[in-house]
Amino acid sequence: MTAERGTAATNGKGGAAGGNGVKSKSKQAASGPGTGIGAGTESQSAFATALPWISLVARLLLGAMWLFYCLPKLGASDANAASVRNFQILPSGLVNVFAYAQPYVELALGLLAIAGLGTRLVAVLSALLLLTYIGGIASLGARGIHITCGCGGAGGQVAVGKTRYTLDILRDILYLVPAAWLIWKPKSRFSADAALLPELPPVAPVPTPRRTTPAKGGSSRR
Repeated sequence: MTAERGTAATNGKGGAAGGNGVKSKSKQAASGPGTGIGAGTESQSAFATALPWISLVARLLLGAMWLFYCLPKLGASDANAASVRNFQILPSGLVNVFAYAQPYVELALGLLAIAGLGTRLVAVLSALLLLTYIGGIASLGARGIHITCGCGGAGGQVAVGKTRYTLDILRDILYLVPAAWLIWKPKSRFSADAALLPELPPVAPVPTPRRTTPAKGGSSRR
């Protein structure tokens, strides 16, 4: 009887060990690099690593766009005022004010975007300014005005059917893409924001001591 019990106990331990071995192998297989969990974690980590670089490209594109359109207007304030006047939107008293201020606002947005200083605010202001331009260009076709937008310099009257309002609107919508991205993900590589306001390391939570309640009724006697 004793030998039989020992054999049964040995078999039971062996079976339990075998079962544990199967379970551990299944867990290792489930957490291996080829599984969906491991692949999903790796892809998320790669995407998180790429985000600051994507934001850097968006910053440079947005800044280069503003510099490209503002530089020709800096030395041609009278021509820019004539382009603004052709839109027939602003009162005559505000045309010169807007025409003189516009290239410097665009210059500031371009330099700040390239430097990465106040990235989200720059992206918001850029998006608002681009939406203003889109609305102004769309209103030209609705009001039957036939001019060039003068976005990169002087504009003027054109013949009927020679306008390119649709292309101008699509172009500005394309410029909205980097602005929208930076509103969503403003943190980028090589930015003044990161240099002036570095991220603080996360603070580890302080463990809360667990209170133990004494057992009711005391110890029981046998």
